[in-house]
Amino acid sequence: MTVRKKQQTEQQAKRPLRADTERTVRTILEAAERVLATNPAATMEQFARAAGVARTTVHRRFATREALLDDLTGWAARQFAAAVDSARPDAAPPLVALYQVTANVLRVKTDWSFAMNRAAEDTHPEAARIHAEVRATCVDLFRRAQEAGVLRPDIELDWTRRVYYALIHEAAKEGAGGGDTDALATRVVDTLLRGAGTPAGLAGQTGI
Repeated sequence: MTVRKKQQTEQQAKRPLRADTERTVRTILEAAERVLATNPAATMEQFARAAGVARTTVHRRFATREALLDDLTGWAARQFAAAVDSARPDAAPPLVALYQVTANVLRVKTDWSFAMNRAAEDTHPEAARIHAEVRATCVDLFRRAQEAGVLRPDIELDWTRRVYYALIHEAAKEGAGGGDTDALATRVVDTLLRGAGTPAGLAGQTGI
């Protein structure tokens, strides 16, 4: 492919999709996510059947199965970033932002579980960049939460943030089974801020 032809192809790829085309693409991606969540080896024909479109329509939008998976991964990563941004993590009160980020992220992780797990492998450049940006946002949110007194001043923030990620991961698995994401978000934040022990239990451990 010549440089000029490559540039033309890249320009075409960057052009906004028509509204009807965008709806078709989203329908296919949503169907693919549903199918892949239960059968990671699913075929393009199965995606088409789940989306209610002809197989030729799927192939017209996505040249190969790998191209569809890449688009699905990028789409989910963008939904992830939008979910975090919509919680206003840099402007809302830290506790409010922490809860809203948690609830929003759980919805994305539940709705796009296959694609989100694929994005976590860091093999998709756009998804890896987006996830790095979200991690930076989370670092800032946890710093604000500590400064506001939501988190203890002596807590190690990096450790706390990684524990938070682990809690979200477990809650997302429960959400995929039909759990209420708002209730799960409350459980995650409550567990993070209160822990599982009691003051009396901790006081009883004289060696601590």
